[in-house]
Parts: sequence; C-alpha cells; structure tokens
Amino acid sequence: MDYVHDLRSEIGSRKIILNAAGAVIARDGKILLQKRADNEKWGLIGGLLELGETYEEAAVREIREETGLEVELEAFLGIYHNYDMVWANGDRAHTVGAYYLARIVKGEPRIDEESLELCFFAREELPPLFAEDHRKAVEAFFAGVRYPLLRENKREK
Repeated sequence: MDYVHDLRSEIGSRKIILNAAGAVIARDGKILLQKRADNEKWGLIGGLLELGETYEEAAVREIREETGLEVELEAFLGIYHNYDMVWANGDRAHTVGAYYLARIVKGEPRIDEESLELCFFAREELPPLFAEDHRKAVEAFFAGVRYPLLRENKREK
C-alpha cells in the first residue's frame, strides 16, 4: 500500500485514522477466517482502502488477493471501529471498517504471504479474533444483521 507507506514515511508510527473493508465469507453455516502472518492471530479477510477505491471494491480486492476467491457481496453488516489498532512494527491507527456478507462464486481458499492459515469455523468453534471491528462484524453476522449494499459513488474514470 503505497499511500500508507508514503504517509508513514512522513509521520512515523503516530496514530492516524485509516479506512478498511472486509467481509464475513459464509459457507455451509461456517465463516472463513484468516490466521495472519504478521501477528499469528485470527481475523476476517480484509484490509485498507487504496486511493480512489470504494469500500466494496476494497473488500472484493482484499479477498481475491488474500484467498484467491472470487466473491459477490450480498449484504452490508455495518461500520465498525478498531480504536486502538497496533501493528507489529509499532504503527498505530484508529481503523474504520465497512464489513459485508460475501458469497463465494469461484475458487477454493488458498493462502498468500499475508496468511498462515485459512479455515472455516462454526459459531461454537470460533477462535479469539484479534481486532475489535472484526469481533463486532462477526457478532452482527450471527445476530442476523443484513442491510442493503451501500450506494457508493464510484470514481469517474
């Protein structure tokens, strides 16, 4: 992510606000989680927005990059905050994440350099999730929260 890298080169690890997007990917009553390579903890698949990208575009891109899956976003789960995100290198942020319910349309999960493991979990099998926004999105999913997809204004090309 060049934008965040460039920003960090100017301000160091000071706390900033970052926008993120991710999804609960459900199949057969289970949800897909990623064991991250950077902190060895479990979370949803997602990541930071790139300049010029919508939340929906970022969620689909991050899922494709981190799992190899092609997905369709079916519903919006909400906006959730992680007020005190800290990366292994000491960078700090308040992340604002838009989370979706996604359905796999093509592919099988495969790990990339950001992942140690990808696994589907039933509700009663869920491991602890590393981030507050991920926990809130999963709670919303299991509580049956389903909003229509956002009507984001896309960048005109």
